[in-house]
Amino acid sequence: MKKIFAVSFISVGYFLNAQSISNSPYATYGIGDVKYDNTIETASMGGISTAYISDFTSSFNFANPANNSNFELTSIKLEATNENNYFKTNYNDTKSTKHSTYLSNISLAFPLSSKVKMGLSYQPYSSKSYDIVNTIERYKTVDNVPTLDGYYTNRFKGSGTLNTAQAAVSYKIDQNFAVGLRANLYFGNLYDLNELRSFDKDKVSDAEYVNGYETKNSIKNFNFTLGGSYQSLNTRTDKKLTIGATATFGNTSNMTTDYINSTYVYADAANTVKALETIIDQKSTSSKNLLPLQASLGVGYGSENHWFVSGQLDYKKGEDISYFGKTFDFQDTYRISAGGWYLPNYNNFRSYFSRVVYRYGAFYERGNLKIDGNSINKFGISGGVLLPFKTSSITRMSGVELGIEVGKRGTLKNNLINQNFINLRVGFNFADRWFRKNLYN
Repeated sequence: MKKIFAVSFISVGYFLNAQSISNSPYATYGIGDVKYDNTIETASMGGISTAYISDFTSSFNFANPANNSNFELTSIKLEATNENNYFKTNYNDTKSTKHSTYLSNISLAFPLSSKVKMGLSYQPYSSKSYDIVNTIERYKTVDNVPTLDGYYTNRFKGSGTLNTAQAAVSYKIDQNFAVGLRANLYFGNLYDLNELRSFDKDKVSDAEYVNGYETKNSIKNFNFTLGGSYQSLNTRTDKKLTIGATATFGNTSNMTTDYINSTYVYADAANTVKALETIIDQKSTSSKNLLPLQASLGVGYGSENHWFVSGQLDYKKGEDISYFGKTFDFQDTYRISAGGWYLPNYNNFRSYFSRVVYRYGAFYERGNLKIDGNSINKFGISGGVLLPFKTSSITRMSGVELGIEVGKRGTLKNNLINQNFINLRVGFNFADRWFRKNLYN
């Protein structure tokens, strides 16, 4: 059984890299839609993780690698996300929906000793998957009367996924202090295309050539996340105070951006094969500031094995990214989140739902994107449950994770797009004592 899980870990990672993720039109800019944290446990609590040390022995914290002092079991997590986005804009009173389901996280974690714990994870970091066509009517004047003559179309299309592989190690200094280090590798390819075409009034192309603006980003980036935590537990009352902090630094970035402005014709009916291409402008640039400085600070308070609540502030420095031959500046990002969990009474074996872990949270994020003077902000509320397996105990918490996140992004001002979303998540956490020698046969 353990060998099957190991093989599954590798094979699922392959499919996670190959999948296509649907997302917002705002993914047109930069590296696409950034997935803040795809773990169900964190997302269900509004994103709090920096000061979150699980009371249970089967949950590894990758966001702050210092917060794993209680982790004692080998854990495998497989998680999937179903995104449901609903878009609206005042421009032509347009509405649309987009849905996608994808593998959002796969991780393996295990203790190396009583003080040293290690984890490996793999998940999508950002994605592009959009196809938008803007049509403008073209008129000519006949006998002083404007008459429809045709249409101009402006098509925006994007695809690709930026993935991240992480390796984290935590070290417990003493009963109160711990530190951790996570190495992050980001890799993937992102593609954007803008095409200008002309059609007659019967919507038949009246121009032989298409004018296209194409951007291809090939990304390889490596950095580190350093974390620290302090937890004080009052053994008389079981109350605890937790403080945590993280910083991401040391970027070794290599994002190559190839930009081409050209005219061409399509050689097939599906409009996928270009022919007779003429290059008008061509550039190749390299960026060293893809994933700049990030930092987080969190404070939490709770009662051992019963409840926990935390607040968190995240900061990400702005960045510069080339897009369709121009450099776009992205502003600094701030995110405020609050959340926690509640376990009614795990010793109540007469009631299954008394042994369920209930999670809740909320967040507000000032986005890094600013269009026509409007910051594209995001806020939402979340909730979730951990449904323990029948064989689970307070020291071996395996089960099914369920989570939901409801929120809003964007604005209707200046004909921009308002995005409402409902994200559903499901996952499995299999935890056991592996890789340890038996004292007796």
